[in-house]
Amino acid sequence: MPANILRQGLWLLLASMIAVGCAKVPITGRNQFNVVSDNEAAALGAEAYQKVESESRLTKSGPGYEQVLRVGRRIAGAADKPDFNWEFCLIDEPKTANAFCLPGGKIAVYSGILPVTKDDAGLAVVLAHEVAHAVARHGAERMTDELALQLGGAGLQQLIQQKSPATQQVVMAAFGVGTTVGAVLPFSRSLESEADHIGLLIMAKAGYDPRQAPEFWRRIIAASSGANPPILSERSSRGREPRSGPREVDA
Repeated sequence: MPANILRQGLWLLLASMIAVGCAKVPITGRNQFNVVSDNEAAALGAEAYQKVESESRLTKSGPGYEQVLRVGRRIAGAADKPDFNWEFCLIDEPKTANAFCLPGGKIAVYSGILPVTKDDAGLAVVLAHEVAHAVARHGAERMTDELALQLGGAGLQQLIQQKSPATQQVVMAAFGVGTTVGAVLPFSRSLESEADHIGLLIMAKAGYDPRQAPEFWRRIIAASSGANPPILSERSSRGREPRSGPREVDA
C-alpha cells in the first residue's frame, strides 16, 4: 500500500475516533475525549464488581451495612442516573479505609473507613465523591488516555472485549479499584477537582451538608498517622501531595 494512502487512512481513523469520542462531562460541561461507550464501561464495571465481591469477605447485616445502604441509596437518587443498575456492598476489612464506585453504579465500601466517616454525612462525602467519578466517566476517560495512544482505537476495543487477568487488572486500575496504595492508579488532579465539585453538588442534592466534607478529609488525614490511606492515594496525582479537603464550589 502506498505510504500516502496509508497516512490518509490513519488520519481518517484518528478523525473518526475524535468525532466519536468527544463528549461533555455532566454538570461541569468540560469537553472530554472518551472512546469507551457507557455500555462497555458498565459491563466492565459489573465484571470488576463481581470479581471484588467474590474475593472479599462481605458484611450483609448490621448497623454498618444498613448505613451503607441508607446513604448509598440517597446519593444514588441524587446522582440522576436512571440507567445505572445500583448495587452496594460492605467489605469487612477493618484496616482498609477506602470506597469506590464503578461505572453503572456498583458501590463498595471497606469497613475501615466507617470509624472515620463517623455518621451519615461523613459517609455521604465519600460516596458522593466516588459516585461523581462514575457520573463523569472518569474511569473510561482514563482508560482512553492511558491506552488509546499505545494501542489505537481498534486495539482498545479488542482489549475491552478480552477476559484475561491482565485485562482485568488494567480495567480495575483504570476504575480506581484497589485496597492498597500501590494497587490504585491515581486520578489526575483535574479529575479529582471535578469529582470534588460534582460530589459536593450531589451530596447537597441528597440532603447532606457539604460543609461536612472538609471535616471528613481532616479526620482521615489525622487518622492515617502519617501513612497514606487508600482513599487518599487517589487524591495524590503523580507525586503531588493530597489536599486536605475538597475545593470550595458554588452550590
